[in-house]
Amino acid sequence: QVQLVESGGGLVQAGGSLRLSCAASGRTFSNYVMGWFRQAPGKEREFVAAISWSGGSTYYADSVKGRFTISRDNAKNTVYLQMNSLKPEDTAVYYCAASIATMTTHEEYEYDYWGQGTQVTVSS
Repeated sequence: QVQLVESGGGLVQAGGSLRLSCAASGRTFSNYVMGWFRQAPGKEREFVAAISWSGGSTYYADSVKGRFTISRDNAKNTVYLQMNSLKPEDTAVYYCAASIATMTTHEEYEYDYWGQGTQVTVSS
């Protein structure tokens, strides 16, 4: 079992920045590919970003490429999502997730553990 707890969400104006954190406990954090997903009101959950177990490989949705950065600190069992140049369409509940896949993946079904989510609201 892996327990995931997100933090860092909040209300920010368009053009602003936020950094989300996801703290993991349980099994060895460094064994897992980590991902961020989001779900806006009335929409399906969608992939945002993923990072390999070593941090050496990252993968982003086109909608956030160049604005968001995923990173991880295996010593702290934490994965981060730095979000810059935020837009109102980035408003969503953001979830972190852990996968035993061997490569970074955007496929939701490949993620085994999920956090409860943190709300990000971007005002125009």
